[in-house]
Amino acid sequence: MKYFPLVWAALMRSKTRTLLTLLSVMTAFLLFGMLDSVRVAFNSGGSVAGANRMITTSRLSITQMLPYRLDAQIRAVPGVKKAAFAAWFGGIYRDPKNFFANFSVSPDYLDLYPEFKLPAAQKKAWLADQRGAIVGAALARQFGWKVGDTIPLQATIFPTHGSNDWTFALRGIYTVADPKQKAQERVLFFHWKYFDEANDYVKGRVGWWVIEPQSPAQAEQVARAIDRLSENSDHETKTQSEAAFNQAFAKQFADIGLIVSAIMGAVFFTLLLLTGNTMAQAVRERIPELAVLKTIGFSDRSVLAMVLAESVLLVVLGGLLGMVLAAAIVPMVSAASGGMIQLPGLLPQTWGMGLALMVAIGVVVGLLPALRGMRLNIVDALAGR
Repeated sequence: MKYFPLVWAALMRSKTRTLLTLLSVMTAFLLFGMLDSVRVAFNSGGSVAGANRMITTSRLSITQMLPYRLDAQIRAVPGVKKAAFAAWFGGIYRDPKNFFANFSVSPDYLDLYPEFKLPAAQKKAWLADQRGAIVGAALARQFGWKVGDTIPLQATIFPTHGSNDWTFALRGIYTVADPKQKAQERVLFFHWKYFDEANDYVKGRVGWWVIEPQSPAQAEQVARAIDRLSENSDHETKTQSEAAFNQAFAKQFADIGLIVSAIMGAVFFTLLLLTGNTMAQAVRERIPELAVLKTIGFSDRSVLAMVLAESVLLVVLGGLLGMVLAAAIVPMVSAASGGMIQLPGLLPQTWGMGLALMVAIGVVVGLLPALRGMRLNIVDALAGR
């Protein structure tokens, strides 16, 4: 610590350059904090232990549909309190840009989602109409829908009677009270029975089951029992937590972990080049000063340590500012998404990895300039050679 004033003075020798470098480092670690939160969100929730809602899908792929006959067997498994099923439909409203989630579901599907509030009269009307549909309030507001409207969807996967045109009668609009889950209001549900009878190709097939165990403590046991029902068959199942299912569903569209890793790699490679150039230039400008330090008794190791400390301090200062800013922004992004993006915030592992990267980058970019300062010949340096 006795050399800290010298290190700080060297860092502030060119305030503009230091400030710009700090901003660059801060931006890099802001991106790191936010992207690592996304990575953690997409890699958490794999364990079914303690889950209060589980999803049963094909072990092969979540796009592989399962036989409807499993329904009665799943509901009869000891420890299953409630079960319902659904299938992805993938219809488009008027324009591909109007994409939103739409599923065919069993009549008791909403029983598994008590957070979805649907007026009793509307629910009764929906259950009584095989071609009826319900939508979330956010979706209804976006397209100006009201109860009684006819909603045309164009099928992208399942044609009906040789046509891609499906129509549904809007019988209800549900709401979600939790503002953090408002993204759940952007879904359309219709009856699986209508889907099963009307589509041209897929008969008696279900996409997945939603399972509520008698208690979260029984979740793991129930999951194993359900998967044993189809063991060694051509339709083996995989029962997992709802969070793990959502991750798998998102990974159909892109490998989030790979994308995040690639972006962070590009960011830190650019950061290495930037800070490496800054430190090289800073040391080159101070060659005579380092020679004077050696002249008055500073050892080679002391010069090496001071230059490395300057480099590490520069990166750590900027990195901490970026991580603190990320910690403030991540919860706001998660809340603003209405539950569509559920980020856990900056976890201890993210902070630990970030600090390790700060120190490592500081050492890497400062090592060559520090070695140059350590090997400096006093006579040559003072002579300007």
